[in-house]
Amino acid sequence: MKCLGKVPSRQCILLPESMGLGLFYKAFDEANGIEVAWSQVRIDEVLQKPEDLERLYSEVRLLKSLKHSNIVRFYNSWIDDKKKTVNIITELFTSGSLRQYRKKHKKVDMKAVKSWARQVLAGLIYLHSHDPPIIHRDLKCDNIFINGNQGEVKIGDLGLATVLEQSNAKSVIGTPEFMAPELYDESYNE
Repeated sequence: MKCLGKVPSRQCILLPESMGLGLFYKAFDEANGIEVAWSQVRIDEVLQKPEDLERLYSEVRLLKSLKHSNIVRFYNSWIDDKKKTVNIITELFTSGSLRQYRKKHKKVDMKAVKSWARQVLAGLIYLHSHDPPIIHRDLKCDNIFINGNQGEVKIGDLGLATVLEQSNAKSVIGTPEFMAPELYDESYNE
């Protein structure tokens, strides 16, 4: 099994919810003195096809390379061979996803919504400015995370992101109700 990094000294507390493909834990990074999110994905849940493991590795490599104020910050990752899990440590978002936040707070001033939109656009500009560009392919409120006490939003869950190695990508992937119409044609560029 491929090693993605050292297992850091951490203490975990299970969050009350499960999101995405695996479990999310709240953890404490003793070295840096900060709370972090610990995502644990069971390898057998993501390994439907051989290329799925490579896609998971790609997400980890991609997260490691991204450094932007509107992209979820990556700290560490490793594989636990005994539990057959991939573990990813990222920054913790106190208010969860933008969808969860909006369900909790029904009335939000348009000024705040515009600020969120500017932050998401700044993150997208950063992703698309890479050579080759990085396309998220599943951008929706569930994959935008917020620190409500700061009004700060960041793009996360890059599991479906792809590096556009050719001028056109050739796969249809994402959440159907949020996909752009050109994705259904199975050939698109940024």
